[in-house]
Amino acid sequence: MSAPVTTSMSRALPAEHRQRLRDIAREVSFPQEERIFDEGGRADRFWIVRTGTVALDTRVPGRRPAVIDSVGHNELLGWSWLFGPHVWHLGAEAATPVRAYEFDAGVVRELCRTDPEFGLSVTHWVGDVLAHRLRMARTRLLDLYAPYGSGSPR
Repeated sequence: MSAPVTTSMSRALPAEHRQRLRDIAREVSFPQEERIFDEGGRADRFWIVRTGTVALDTRVPGRRPAVIDSVGHNELLGWSWLFGPHVWHLGAEAATPVRAYEFDAGVVRELCRTDPEFGLSVTHWVGDVLAHRLRMARTRLLDLYAPYGSGSPR
């Protein structure tokens, strides 16, 4: 059995790396139903959700975007900023009022470039979040479309 995924920044990053990120964060808020970013848009920032819930969605031709996941307290919102071509792979909308810390992706990428230890730490954290979300999406797809579901207990 594998170790549990640590997707929370406060558990995934060493204290000195968390502090470097806190030093460049700015507090933002989004009212319920505000679009935070759209699939295909430029991924130039990311957030750590402090309060509230954000729905992650994908475009479905001829329909409203389909919600495929949600992000809440202390979770990373947005990973596309780290991996080229820096374009959002999903869309995001505030499902409830949201307060978050916002980070300028260019500034963080430059910190990662100039401090390889910091960069490795951030890359592992974001990679773990991405891998976790892909596993969760796979399970949901199996539950929806496989003849016997994912086989995971409910």
